[in-house]
Amino acid sequence: MKNMQIDTKNNKNLKPIIEIRNIGKKYNIVHQKGGYIALRDILMNVLKSPFSFLKTKAKRAIGLEKKEEFWALKNINLTIKKGEVVGIIGANGAGKSTLLKILSQITPPTEGEIVLRGRVGSLLEVGTGFHPELTGRENIFLNGAILGMKKKEIVKKFDKIVAFADIDKFLDTPVKYYSSGMYVRLAFSVAAHMEPDILIIDEVLAVGDAEFQKKCLGKMDNIAKTQDRTIIFVSHNMEAIKRICSKCIYINKGKIINIGNTEEVITKYLRKNQTGQIEYTNTKIKKDEAEILKMTIKDYAGNINSNLDMSESFFIEIEYQLKVELSCFVVLKIFKSSTPNIFILFSLSNDNNQESPKNPGLYKAVAKIDPLLNSDSYSVLVGISTNTTNYLDYIIEHNVISIYNSGKFAFPAVETIRKNSLTVIPIKWDISEM
Repeated sequence: MKNMQIDTKNNKNLKPIIEIRNIGKKYNIVHQKGGYIALRDILMNVLKSPFSFLKTKAKRAIGLEKKEEFWALKNINLTIKKGEVVGIIGANGAGKSTLLKILSQITPPTEGEIVLRGRVGSLLEVGTGFHPELTGRENIFLNGAILGMKKKEIVKKFDKIVAFADIDKFLDTPVKYYSSGMYVRLAFSVAAHMEPDILIIDEVLAVGDAEFQKKCLGKMDNIAKTQDRTIIFVSHNMEAIKRICSKCIYINKGKIINIGNTEEVITKYLRKNQTGQIEYTNTKIKKDEAEILKMTIKDYAGNINSNLDMSESFFIEIEYQLKVELSCFVVLKIFKSSTPNIFILFSLSNDNNQESPKNPGLYKAVAKIDPLLNSDSYSVLVGISTNTTNYLDYIIEHNVISIYNSGKFAFPAVETIRKNSLTVIPIKWDISEM
C-alpha cells in the first residue's frame, strides 16, 4: 500500500486527500467436513503438533478440508476531497468495515493502492488502542500517542478530552472496569480532539447512549464545517448519515453500487432492498406441541416489504400450527439490531383479554404495528409459548426491518415500562383459523 504524507496546505486544492485505486481484499476461507474429531483430539494435536503439517495435508487430500477464496472488496476506486463528509452504507458483511481497516492501515489490501495526504484518526472497535490495566488518564496519553499526538498536544487538550467524554469521576480507574459505552466515550473524545486531517468512524458509536450519539454527531458536524477536515462515517442509521454527510457511498458484496448525493444514494439503497425476502419459513426440527410455519412482514399496502415508512402502519403475519390442545399465545418482540437485550416493542396475542385458540389446527396471527417506531434498523422475534420466557417454538431474524423517515410526520414513542422493554405499544391482533 502506498501511503504518501505531503504538505496538505500547499496541495489541498490540487489533489484529493484520499485516492483509492483498484483496491481488493481477499480472504481464504477453510471448510472442514464433520464437526467431531476423536482420538482425544488427535492425541492432543500429536503432542502439540510436530506433525500438524502432515495432518492438514492429509485432510485436504481426502477432501475433509477445502479452501475457498472470498473477496471482501473488489475493484474499489474512489477519491475523497479535503473537507468532505462521506457516509458509507450497506448491509452487514458488505465490506464497509474492511474498507475502513484498509484506510486506517490496520490491514493491507491484497491488490491496488491507497494514497493518503494527511494524518488519519480512526475509531473502529470498542477498546482499540486501550490497555485494560491502565487508567483512563493513562490511556488518554497512550491512545493519543498511538494516533500520532505529541505529549504537549495531549496535555494541552487533556481537560477538553475529559470534559467531552464526561468520565472525570472514573479517570483514575483502570479501563477494564469501564462499560463499552464508557470506552466509546473516551475513545471518540481522544480521536475527535487529536485534530486529524482524516477522521474515520465505524458503527461503534451505536454502542453509546442516545444523548452521547447526538453529542458525537454534533461534534463531527462542527469538525467538518469549521475545521475543514475530512470525515468517513459508516452507519446503519440513515438519519445520522443524512444529517452530517454531503456525499454517500453504497457498498454491496464488496463493490461500490452508488456514489453521490446522500439523499439520492439512500433513496436508491432503500428502494433496491424493498424487493428483499421478508417471508421466513421455519426450518427447525418439528415440534410436538406447536410450530411456527412462517413469518411475513408487509407494508401498509399489503406488499411483502423490508423497508417501511415510519408514518405508516405495517403488519407482521405469523402462520402457526397447534398439534395438540394447548393453552398458549403468540409472542412478538421488536428490538434495535444494535441492542438485542432491550425490546422496543413487546406484545402478546392475548393482550387486552383477547383469547387465543386452543384446539389443534392451522392458524394465522396478524399484528398491526401503528406508526410509532423511529427510523432505524430493527430485528423481530416471533414465538409461540405458554409463558413469556420459554418458547415452544420461535423464529428470530436480524436486521429484518429498516424503518425510514419519509418526512411526512412521526409519532413519539410510548414511554410505559414493562419488564426489560423500553416501550409497550398497544397493537391490534387478529387470529383466524386457516
